[in-house]
Amino acid sequence: MIRTSAEVEELAGSVLNSNGVVLVPAFAGLGAPHWDPYARGALLGMTRGTTRAHIARAALEGIALQVTDVLEAMQADSGLPLAQLRVDGGASANALLMQIQADVSGIDVVRPKNPEATVLGAAYLAGIAVGFWPDKEAIARQWQIDRVFKPKMDAGTRGNVRETWHNALGRAKGWTNQGETHG
Repeated sequence: MIRTSAEVEELAGSVLNSNGVVLVPAFAGLGAPHWDPYARGALLGMTRGTTRAHIARAALEGIALQVTDVLEAMQADSGLPLAQLRVDGGASANALLMQIQADVSGIDVVRPKNPEATVLGAAYLAGIAVGFWPDKEAIARQWQIDRVFKPKMDAGTRGNVRETWHNALGRAKGWTNQGETHG
């Protein structure tokens, strides 16, 4: 259906939305904040009009919605509002995924010029240890913004998308019983 991950952004971007299709990417259970090892991946809401593009879009939305659930749990636990989400890694190269993340979370998503910030962070820490960098502030000045993705989705639509997502999550949770598989 999709041969490479590079195809996903173009394919998913060819439609305005997932047309009601939801992909819960619980292929090895659900981690934080749901903690359900018996959940399984689910593709719901398909009709005869569902295309590969809708499924690709649903896959990106599923990733962003899972991240949003974690962000909300972090905010609830800390009592602190999240002003922005800084991203890095391979998935951050997908501009559509970053826009969807901003839309479903309702916050700015900030992508750095260097998408491998995690690896770079380890190198910076080693640099501090050997005295190459004088302090953390010198390192912080190295970080540069590539792009800021601002939410474009209105609150009502965001709420509907989140409600549909949580409904789909409920169907995916507990799919297996103590490790037994169906079918």
